[in-house]
Amino acid sequence: MGSLFRSEEVCLVQIFLQSGSAYNCVSELGELGIVEFRDLNPNVNAFQRKYVNEVRRCEELEKTFVSNAGEEVQWTVFLISFWGDQIGQKVKKICDCFHTQTFPYPESQAEREETLNGLRGRIEDIKSVMGETEQYMQQLLVRALARLPEWIVQVQKCKAVQTVLNLCSPSVTDKCLIAEAWCPVSQLPALQSALREGGRKSGSSVDSFYNRLPATTSPPTLFPTNAFTAGFQNIVDAYGVASYREMNPAVYTIITFPFLFAVMFGDVGHGLLMTLLALWMVLEEKDSKLRKNTNEIWQMMFGGRYLILLMGLFSIYTGAIYNECFSRGLNTFSSGWHIRPNAEFYNWTEETFKSNQYLSLDPNVTGVFTGPYPFGVDPIWGLANNHLTFLNSYKMKMSVIIGVIHMTFGVCLSLFNYM
Repeated sequence: MGSLFRSEEVCLVQIFLQSGSAYNCVSELGELGIVEFRDLNPNVNAFQRKYVNEVRRCEELEKTFVSNAGEEVQWTVFLISFWGDQIGQKVKKICDCFHTQTFPYPESQAEREETLNGLRGRIEDIKSVMGETEQYMQQLLVRALARLPEWIVQVQKCKAVQTVLNLCSPSVTDKCLIAEAWCPVSQLPALQSALREGGRKSGSSVDSFYNRLPATTSPPTLFPTNAFTAGFQNIVDAYGVASYREMNPAVYTIITFPFLFAVMFGDVGHGLLMTLLALWMVLEEKDSKLRKNTNEIWQMMFGGRYLILLMGLFSIYTGAIYNECFSRGLNTFSSGWHIRPNAEFYNWTEETFKSNQYLSLDPNVTGVFTGPYPFGVDPIWGLANNHLTFLNSYKMKMSVIIGVIHMTFGVCLSLFNYM
């Protein structure tokens, strides 16, 4: 829980990877996601690293998977007339260079018809063979398509592992690789377990191991997140990442960000629509179709589903205070203001109401004002000629108060960071 409010304590480790088990060890660490590797070859060109060929092969496979789609081949038939055998030999060589299929053009009509019939027969045979081959290939492709996502993940993992191995430095004896990485102190036992598991899968008799090193630079900031806090953490990180071991602003943003949004947006109706949409995304968050949708706008909305849910709930609350539902007032409770006692006191008649567009309600008259509205703004303000003036003044003063509280709270967090 402490790491939620402050970044986790991170240490620098030196990892000795045995050559035979280096791939599996890095793969196990990648599955856990608990280390950040440092580049020990900063002066080595990217094309001169040890595993650059493996990375290239993975990239070629990725291109192949992205582009199982074939291109149609267009065949063009043309007739070449020439005089003399020497020119004919040159024409034949040119055609061979362009990989064309050539057929002699007989002089007699009978020979031409015989050649044409032979070609038609070959065409029919080729069509039959191509039809059977296409049917067989389609069956293979259907089976391959089912495993394509799995293959893409395997290639991407292989590429990532080879990229990490390029960051390592070979030992003097070239029997192991030396890597440096940042790792949370709480995850050091898991780091050692991953190294053992990698050695076991490789059948290596010597286990890989690590040593802690003194850090000469400030460690990276690590805030562990989950499905709920990830959206808020991303918002904070977009403005700037907190320094190592500082207070995590994202924890407080869980409340302040949706509430300040609701202060501006406050509307019961619109907030209810936002809440229902976000609630549906939360309940269906395990649906693979929703998670793997490639639409950029949808990914942004789905990633911030908990944020949208809180914004909707707070908007319902502030909308109830503003007494607005789809920009219309609600008269949920009876108004605290009554016209009849005022009319009786001042002897208002029907002509008075006809000749005056606005009339003042005197709260000093008994029975005119019976008490404040139970929750939010009294709906009778919707009839007042100074409706906007009153609400704007109300919201402006409230914004100033909330802003001062917000800034004071930020100063207090800065004080804790300084201490």
